[in-house]
Amino acid sequence: MRFGVKAMGCNSKNFYLIFSSFRFLFCYRMIKLPRRDLRILSFHSHYHMAPSKTVVITVPTLILSVSGAVIFIFFLMSSLSYSPPPCSCPTVQTSPQQQQKQISATAEDIQWVKSQIEVNGLHMQDNVLRKGINPRTRAQQLQDLIQYKGISHYEEEEEAKNHTSLPCPNELLTSLPCPNELLVEEHHSNYGEPWAGGRDVFEFLAESSKITPESRVLEIGCGTLRVGLHFIDYLIPEHFHCLERDELSLMAAFRYELPAHGLLQKRPLIVKGEDMVFERFGSGFDYDLIYASAVFLHMPDKLVWVGLERLVGRLKPLDGRIFVSHNVKFCSRLGGDECSKRLKSLGLEYMGKHTHDSLLFNHYEIWFEFRRFKV
Repeated sequence: MRFGVKAMGCNSKNFYLIFSSFRFLFCYRMIKLPRRDLRILSFHSHYHMAPSKTVVITVPTLILSVSGAVIFIFFLMSSLSYSPPPCSCPTVQTSPQQQQKQISATAEDIQWVKSQIEVNGLHMQDNVLRKGINPRTRAQQLQDLIQYKGISHYEEEEEAKNHTSLPCPNELLTSLPCPNELLVEEHHSNYGEPWAGGRDVFEFLAESSKITPESRVLEIGCGTLRVGLHFIDYLIPEHFHCLERDELSLMAAFRYELPAHGLLQKRPLIVKGEDMVFERFGSGFDYDLIYASAVFLHMPDKLVWVGLERLVGRLKPLDGRIFVSHNVKFCSRLGGDECSKRLKSLGLEYMGKHTHDSLLFNHYEIWFEFRRFKV
């Protein structure tokens, strides 16, 4: 007994691409059913004009093959049509404060330092020379540098040359010893307070003015970068500017402090000048912070007012800040309400007096805050 069954869709190109390996299960032309077992007598491929072949398959084998093909097709179609649901994983929200770099030490930071000193049983010792390869005081180090042209005690004159990427420019600046005094850090004693106090100033100004690494900062009289180093490190490249008149301080900044602290790549714009002229700093931007640490104490009042008049147009309106340390005698000496009137004529507003304590030693500083209220 014979009967014919026509496979549905066997002509379809899509079905051929997906199920070509299983077409013998679906595309057949005739099955012969003897009494005891079922045999497929002929199989003809619709896509290939090959001679007819007789394939003998037992019923269990046929059932298993068909079942496997159905299961495979089911999973294949499921995987092709599956689209993963949108991720519902919890996300961590970070506040602007968390995204910014920490400025001041926290109470936990202070406690950690105290605990480390206690755990190690440390006590302050007298500062005497310790055992070492070549222990020296600063004065002895300076003498060695002068006598031996370095710290390696070269015996031959020729050996003492060309061992640094920053050669000494004494040939051009004979009045400036270089870099001997810088290497023993004598310039750190050019201030009325410890060099480490620069960190205190930075923390107070940065937090009071609410700056970010993208802010622009100008210091009037940055000296040897006692404060400026911390701003340069915090800000993105080229966003710290400084006007300084002292040549030795500038040499210390460029020749020692920036290289020693790995900050050359920050490219701060440090300009030599003493007449409150700011054209070399460029234009097209506003400063978020302008500050002067004790510098106005050493300037004639008239020059201070000239500087403020030139600076106010470079300060960001409302949010930008000017901070002046110690006192504002250039203003108070005018008497009466003259200071307020003159500030108002410039577009400046006095915001108040502040003090801040030092982290490392028993000391506090006074700062006076101003802002630009006119656009």
